[in-house]
Amino acid sequence: MSDGTLKMFAYLLLLEDPDPAPLIGIEEPENGLHHRLLEPLAIEMKEYSSQGKGSQIFVTTHAPHFVDALRPDDVWILEKGDDGFSSAIRASGVEEVRQLYNEGIPLGSLRYSDHFGRGNP
Repeated sequence: MSDGTLKMFAYLLLLEDPDPAPLIGIEEPENGLHHRLLEPLAIEMKEYSSQGKGSQIFVTTHAPHFVDALRPDDVWILEKGDDGFSSAIRASGVEEVRQLYNEGIPLGSLRYSDHFGRGNP
């Protein structure tokens, strides 16, 4: 079994824990996974956390395929400022991102087109 298969299996088992932790943190789930598994994984995690009986899930990622499965209200943009402090804003709080998403452009594409970067409030 590949490392990616084992990792995906571990994530799915985590979502079936009968006594889940209140907060689950996952850093870069894309590492070791086939890119076509990222969108289904994001959907599973979102459904799990929205059921109300599961944990809150905090995921950091650079993978457009993972972010494509989410809506602007689901995504927070974290950016380190020149002063060394980080700021956070919901993707839905960036007017350009919200408009382009509503026109049908996936969030992953917007991220890689620098719509999430500096210069966007």
